[in-house]
Amino acid sequence: MDEYRRIADRVEAAVRGGRLKPGDRMPPQRVFARRHGIANSTAIRVYGELARRGLVVGEVGRGTFVRAAPPLPGPALAEATGAAPVDLQLNYPTVPGQSELMARALAALARPDVLAEAVSRPAAAGGTPQAREAAATVLARPGWAPDPEGVLFAGNGRQALAAALSALVPTGGRLGVEALTYPLVKAVAERLGIRLVPLALDAEGVRPEALEAAHRSAPLAAVYLQPTLHNPLATTLGEQRRAELAELLRHLDLTAVEDTTWAFLVPDAPAPLAAHAPERVLLVDSLSKRLAPGLTVGYVVAPGRLRNTVADALRSGAWTAGGLALAAATRWAGDGTVAEAVAAKRADARARHALVARHLGDRTVRTSPHAYSCWWELPAPWRAETFTAAAAARAGVAVTPGSAFAVGRGGAPDAIRIGLASPPHPVLDEALARLAALAAGGPATGPGPDPLAGRPAGV
Repeated sequence: MDEYRRIADRVEAAVRGGRLKPGDRMPPQRVFARRHGIANSTAIRVYGELARRGLVVGEVGRGTFVRAAPPLPGPALAEATGAAPVDLQLNYPTVPGQSELMARALAALARPDVLAEAVSRPAAAGGTPQAREAAATVLARPGWAPDPEGVLFAGNGRQALAAALSALVPTGGRLGVEALTYPLVKAVAERLGIRLVPLALDAEGVRPEALEAAHRSAPLAAVYLQPTLHNPLATTLGEQRRAELAELLRHLDLTAVEDTTWAFLVPDAPAPLAAHAPERVLLVDSLSKRLAPGLTVGYVVAPGRLRNTVADALRSGAWTAGGLALAAATRWAGDGTVAEAVAAKRADARARHALVARHLGDRTVRTSPHAYSCWWELPAPWRAETFTAAAAARAGVAVTPGSAFAVGRGGAPDAIRIGLASPPHPVLDEALARLAALAAGGPATGPGPDPLAGRPAGV
């Protein structure tokens, strides 16, 4: 085996054995070479191999830092070797009594005649008249309600988004997105062969002039936006900005995909972009956050000129809703289950936001009292990747680095997104306290520990 690989193996063992911890600073390469009696070129190859394995990350002007070691291959159900970290990456809200609330509709579906109707044939992309009326009720906001005839159904919100993008953007086409965007859009675009074009943001959201400039430079096929409770920034566009964007869509002959997945949390939110330019907007949403991801449906509200195209995309992608889920969703909308769950989650989000204010209130945090997440611009000298690794290993908390949301080559911000929805309140309270303490302590500094201390140098 090459010498540099043998040395990299020993450094990896030090990381996995806990002698090197996430956030520790590695020695400069010339110092590493001198300590272990190897050439500088060999040290460069060692550090390159460690980066390839995902064990270290280099930060310009600061040095090389240890990341959390990726898991070793093994059985999928292998027993954990330690306490699992608190997961503040996933963001699925639940409230006490939610399962009992949902069970009312499911009990009715258990009748053999009702169940037979729900599962006897695949659900159509357009569902049933009753399902469309129920969906229109769920999606309606003050000042706007969708035309039930324009509602189409997917298996979940992700499939609704994939169908909308597939219907609008050809392979190789350009899709404008906020410069920080929902990571799933990046994944869907990659699978569909769509090129993402980042659009600059200000304190409110996407800037109209940025959209126009991107389209003028090379035509966009469509644009994807999150006007209400943007993920990850939790910002909401005002009425004037929405009106400006709607007029710009008409002027540029563009269609927007408007994601309103989190908008239900804001009781007095402005009317969606679809209300300003219904002929220019595909609205996507789902029941995953309102109720639960395990039994859900996704919605696409499409203007008449695009209805058949989106329906074809749903069918060809096998993204249509299941009959049982659609029947359950229809009943949940009609019997008040969705409305009760929404009210409970609005209150729950406000209570969790109070925990953020308690622990991170004096820090640079972007959020909303209605949001189930916050965006934390980390204090210097922390970097997002280093903090994320240290949070998992030292605080037992998993968070998402800013790079997961960044689009383009402008560089990822030194920020993290903290998902607030999933853990119980006491667990979230403790996790936020740990993150605050970790940030205050700062990353490791100085030349760094010798990763091979106690071993013969260079062998």
